[in-house]
Amino acid sequence: MTSLYYHLHGGAAIKTSTDGDMLDFSVNISPLFPPIGSLSLDVFSLHRYPSLDGLGIKEFYRVKFGISRSQVLSLNGAIEGIYLLPRALRLRRIAVLSPSFYEYERAGKIAEAEIIYIHLEAENCFQLPKIEVLANALAGADAFFAANPNNPTGTDVPPEIIMALASRFPDKWFIIDEAFIQFTPDFPVNSLMNKVTALKNIIVLHSLTKFYALPGLRLGAVIAHQDVIKELINYKEPWTVNAVAESVAVRLLECGDYDNSLRTMILSESARIRASLSTIDGIILAGSAANFFLAQWQSGSSLDGLLAYLANCRIHVRDCRNFSGLEINYFRFAVRTPEENTILLDAIKTAPGSPQKS
Repeated sequence: MTSLYYHLHGGAAIKTSTDGDMLDFSVNISPLFPPIGSLSLDVFSLHRYPSLDGLGIKEFYRVKFGISRSQVLSLNGAIEGIYLLPRALRLRRIAVLSPSFYEYERAGKIAEAEIIYIHLEAENCFQLPKIEVLANALAGADAFFAANPNNPTGTDVPPEIIMALASRFPDKWFIIDEAFIQFTPDFPVNSLMNKVTALKNIIVLHSLTKFYALPGLRLGAVIAHQDVIKELINYKEPWTVNAVAESVAVRLLECGDYDNSLRTMILSESARIRASLSTIDGIILAGSAANFFLAQWQSGSSLDGLLAYLANCRIHVRDCRNFSGLEINYFRFAVRTPEENTILLDAIKTAPGSPQKS
């Protein structure tokens, strides 16, 4: 029997009951593919071992973001780091936001750490609590594990708040997952990747699979002070980055135009989506700091009815009712291309129980 855990994620391959693929808004990756050329296996040296430490990924971060190779630990997707850190740092009490990405909690529990929940309130639009509230929650913890922007709420975790807390609590770890930060208009100013030298207790997780639409390839890294990286290596399995992933990471360095055009499109489409859905009484939008929206369905019909209607329109969104605090009719959808977004908007506006504002 398949564990319930494997049903908690969006992004699975979805097929209609008749023919063709669903239009999948459930997974928060770029709707555009980067110009990295042919991926034929003939061009990769599969008859040789890749580098032991994922040198291609290290080179990407060195050239792209000016980060020393000694501060980069290459990963088979950021998820490897999420599970590595609680074990390697021997964490015993981890503070996490709620709602947030389930893997932080699960990784902590597997490492036998106690989880302390910092609740984000709908009344506060799921924004981060004031710094003193965070400080009080951290008093009994040895680490704070959070994402900027947070998933699924799409809200910011201001880097200046993390830096202030890291300075105030030098004996605690601050692990920030920046999987979606390249989608934000303030990037790279809002990233902590270049702060790890000054603040040794800040660790950044970064993913290349979301922004570059490569979730099947698994590319990511831990960015931290070189002394922290040296310690983490003692707990990490070798050769977790394969030859194809290592080669593609270097090719991403040639995608500067892609980066800019994608960010511009996401920003423009996010504004258009918000303006369009503001005309509907039955839907409330929460955060949209990255490339996705958290929404609450408040019309006369149930969320199940909306999801069924969208499925009939061959559209799949992420039901978020399995997140703590989002049980009452919350769902999440990604920002895709203008044409695809228009299809989603038209479907929501024509859904049963979707009254237009007068």
